[in-house]
Amino acid sequence: MKLLKNQWKRNLILVIVAMLMMGLAAGCGTTPSKSSEKKTVNIGYVNWVEDVAVSNVWKVLLEEKGYVVNLKSLEVAPLFVGLNKGNLDVFMDCWLPNTHKAYWDKYKDNLDDYGIWYTSEAKMGLVVPKYVNINSVEDLKANKQLFDGKITGIDPGAGIMKMTAELVKNYDLDYEVIQSSEAAMLTALDKAYRDKQAIVVTAWSPHWMFAKYDLKYLEDPKKSYGEAEGIHTLANKEFTKKNPEIAKMLKSFKLDDQQIGSLESLINGGMTPEDAAKEWIKDNRALVDGWMK
Repeated sequence: MKLLKNQWKRNLILVIVAMLMMGLAAGCGTTPSKSSEKKTVNIGYVNWVEDVAVSNVWKVLLEEKGYVVNLKSLEVAPLFVGLNKGNLDVFMDCWLPNTHKAYWDKYKDNLDDYGIWYTSEAKMGLVVPKYVNINSVEDLKANKQLFDGKITGIDPGAGIMKMTAELVKNYDLDYEVIQSSEAAMLTALDKAYRDKQAIVVTAWSPHWMFAKYDLKYLEDPKKSYGEAEGIHTLANKEFTKKNPEIAKMLKSFKLDDQQIGSLESLINGGMTPEDAAKEWIKDNRALVDGWMK
């Protein structure tokens, strides 16, 4: 009888040890429980200053909430393809109803529109320094030599570039629209401005260039770029279904011209976009807390 009791005790101890080991394995194994998994958010952005700025703000804010956030820089066309397929979750710089109309019409069945976040007037057009003595797109024809027959643009997939190509045709301008990037366009503008040379560039508001340089939009009687637009946040529909809490936060996101300008100026002043976002959030905590409720 004593032998049986001892055997029973040993078996009980073995069972307890086995149960403890199973618990440790469950907690420390390679497959975490769903409650411990961190959700990943993939934000696609175009390398335009307002998009870089706000995408980094939301990277910082969502990481504060415990999400893993990946920022992916793409040109507009592949960005919309990725957003449509679900490889990207969010895009924060969709200009509607004109600039990105073709992409929205093509992919809207798989996308959600979270609304307009930029509360001031969003517009685009051709811009020259104010010291250049022309005021209208129509004046470009007689001043081809002054501008060397060139309009300095940005990346070729951008909606503003397609509109500019149409503008050249509509006004019968013998001009070449130079494809480059926002950074290259700004470098060319900066050099021309310092040398007081004539230059015409594709531009849009909001943008810090209007704070740094004394610029003017050329009048466009044919309204090649349409009326003022809204800047929308878009998301993949499946992402919205799985992340209603993020959708709610992003729908609350609003910035006016002064607020986005103060953020962009930190980046233009030499800070990395992420560091600028952190600094700006610290200085505007009451505002951002309102979005995150």
